[in-house]
Amino acid sequence: MTIRVAISRRDFLIGTAAAGAGLSLGLYLPFGPRTAFAAAGTPEVNAWVVIEPDDTVIIRIARSEMGQGTLTGLAQLVAEELECDWAKVKTEYPTPGQSLARNRVWGSFSTGGSQGIRGSHQYVREGGALARTLLIEAAAEAWGVPMEECTAAASVITHRPTGRTKGYGEVAVAAAQLVPPLQVELKDPQDWTLAGKPLKRLDTVEKLTGQQVFGADLQLPGMLNAAIRACPVFGGTLAAFDADAVSNRPGVRRVVRVGEDAVAVVADTWWQAKTALDALPVTWDEGPNVDVSSASIAQWLAEGLTADDAFVGNQAGDVKAALQGAAKTVEAVYAYPYQNHATMEPMNATARWTADRCEVWCPTQNGEAALQATAEAAGLPAAQCEVYKIHLGGGFGRRGAFHDFVRQAVAIARQMPGTPVKLLWTREEDMLHGAYHPTTQARMVGGLDDKGELVGLHMRISGQSILASVRPAALKDGADMFVFQGLLPSGDHAISYSIPNLLIDHAMRNPPVPPGFWRGVNVNQNAIYMECFIDELAHAAGRDPLAFRRGLMSDHPRSLAVLNAVAEKVGWGTPAADGVHRGLAVCNAFASYVAACAEVSVNDRGRLKIHRIVAATDPGYAVNPQQIEAQVEGSFVFGLSALLYGECTVRGGRVEQENFDTYPSMLIGDMPKVETIVMPSGGFWGGVGEPTIAVAAPAVLNAIFAATGRRVRRFPLKNVDLRAA
Repeated sequence: MTIRVAISRRDFLIGTAAAGAGLSLGLYLPFGPRTAFAAAGTPEVNAWVVIEPDDTVIIRIARSEMGQGTLTGLAQLVAEELECDWAKVKTEYPTPGQSLARNRVWGSFSTGGSQGIRGSHQYVREGGALARTLLIEAAAEAWGVPMEECTAAASVITHRPTGRTKGYGEVAVAAAQLVPPLQVELKDPQDWTLAGKPLKRLDTVEKLTGQQVFGADLQLPGMLNAAIRACPVFGGTLAAFDADAVSNRPGVRRVVRVGEDAVAVVADTWWQAKTALDALPVTWDEGPNVDVSSASIAQWLAEGLTADDAFVGNQAGDVKAALQGAAKTVEAVYAYPYQNHATMEPMNATARWTADRCEVWCPTQNGEAALQATAEAAGLPAAQCEVYKIHLGGGFGRRGAFHDFVRQAVAIARQMPGTPVKLLWTREEDMLHGAYHPTTQARMVGGLDDKGELVGLHMRISGQSILASVRPAALKDGADMFVFQGLLPSGDHAISYSIPNLLIDHAMRNPPVPPGFWRGVNVNQNAIYMECFIDELAHAAGRDPLAFRRGLMSDHPRSLAVLNAVAEKVGWGTPAADGVHRGLAVCNAFASYVAACAEVSVNDRGRLKIHRIVAATDPGYAVNPQQIEAQVEGSFVFGLSALLYGECTVRGGRVEQENFDTYPSMLIGDMPKVETIVMPSGGFWGGVGEPTIAVAAPAVLNAIFAATGRRVRRFPLKNVDLRAA
């Protein structure tokens, strides 16, 4: 059964006819062969495209929409090749279960690492081109004319010699029966008419009207609600709880153990579940990590800065000899704290389990990973499970590699067979049980010759590996190469400079605080370490920071181009407003080239004001320039919040920050003016959502130095006295 939903968030109600029936949240679910019907009488042209009789085009997108505009951007690419009427385009999610049954026809469901468009542009464009070809062939057969005499534009096929036309809806059924060609030719981006244009997002209206459904809004017939609490100490377990103490409270249905470390209350409403959980007597076995603190972790990482054990990420020349022979050496130690994703919508999932079927409704960045987690928790084959994706109220990496909330929801539902149960974490639970941006320290040593040229640099990173915790199989001979994002010799995260003698290595130190992929991942701190230290070296050499960087970038033309663009736009070399000072940063991250220049002031009391940030991005191809601008602006909110306030401290083996009163984010009044330069050079596909986070913080930090003469090397800034040195 397929149900199309078009009602308000708060009144959203959707049901199924029987256990095991298919369910769609505002989408058509394609089952069976290629010609499976998306709605009565409407077959799919191919897996990517469904065309209804009224010429409505439904484009299926596997990647998740979490505010970044992926659905619109990918739909533009499909529509470009399809040659359809953009005014009649809609999008929908296929499910990972359907994809599995159809040999993963929709490719990867993973949405992270700025891969939404750059990782799927080829096959979605091919899907659009194949559908266009089939539609033209169907029209040509109906007319009894050669395909070569027919063209398509705006969802209309025209027979050029006679001027006859057919709409896509007229021939969609016939097109669905044809055998697709083995190959299709894709458009040159220079010929794009829809892609590359700043089209309005397809999901804006639903968000403005409140029709957009998030996981916290979901309602199912007969649904119960669950609140959960896990041991707040990392590595701790649940020792005991007294269910009888709350079992007679209004609405309470059951108190259940969830795994080894958590207890949940199931009730008619979530508030009933939450208040009962607050009153539940619980005893924890806090485990081996009760003595872990921020201080003990910092001490461990500091030891790694000079330790002999280290994995090499980038190496050239003889650093030791270069530093020994340098006319001047500069040394600095930086430190970056743990940070929380703190998504607007806390973790949640709704599950219904029976002995032969398990269904989950959840906001997820990776439907396939959510399906795997569902099957494992359900004790069922994946073919007997399904996940229905819901738009995310924030992801930022937390809902990608981690589906602990899905496993918990299924574990609870297994104890109440046949009943849908919605699990919603409290904000406190969300903050205490995150997958935190890892903490690291970096020791930087640079050598300058008597002309002020950089002759050698050693960067030692000490700190946590995400892969060692999350995907140990991805380690290469024990090394986590993700640690070196923005610092590698080549590839999507290559260093932006040519340094004749270079060593960048990593002393792995893994505290018991669980790390995770946090928007921008390791390039966030690496860009601070590198760009702020490059600035230190420039000033030690008595040189202009822009000129100093340019001297190291002759072999990095795209990085140099974005740096020059921001310098020209901001007026580098000309006086800023009174009391305003500038700072630069440049980085290569997620296959894109980015740079920023910040203008700041710091008053006599140490009050920082970020006035303006000019940012340049070269993503290769720009599918929707307006969305890129929005992503850049949003990334600065994220990156500056981290710089100003983002810090999770550990005491007694647990995170101390439990809500936004102790973990604040940037306020509207503190947001600077952002001027975005989108400068696609073509020839490659770069990411957008994460790269510019990396340059926000170092640009501001370098501007702070220009304003105060004070170098800040430990973060966040809320802990730092910024009064002039």
